Amino acid sequence: MKSKELIIQWVEAFNKGNADLIAGFYADNAVNHQVANEPIKGKKAIKEMFSSEFSQADMTCIIENIFEDGDWAILEWKDPLGLRGCGFFHIQNGKIVFQRGYWDKLSFLRMHNLPIPTE
Repeated sequence: MKSKELIIQWVEAFNKGNADLIAGFYADNAVNHQVANEPIKGKKAIKEMFSSEFSQADMTCIIENIFEDGDWAILEWKDPLGLRGCGFFHIQNGKIVFQRGYWDKLSFLRMHNLPIPTE
């Protein structure tokens, strides 16, 4: 399967809000680094992250563009509330081994009426 096709399927799983389903796209030792947060290491921890996030907010990913270069795919996305972002996915042997995402965390928290951490 091409990287682009995998990302389309990943988005479909994300939009179902099912952490078990989306975790299946990751390698056992994968890293998911949403730059607004600390990197998450390992398939189990990534599943727990998605489970927590899906329980806090109703999220929908609308594909704007997917770019593919060999084992890499770039997803430009938006959501129905106007938030935009992009994700970079490194895919090996049909599994995501590394993901980095860029989005505005403060806007996300405000849009979903979630607490804003004070540090």
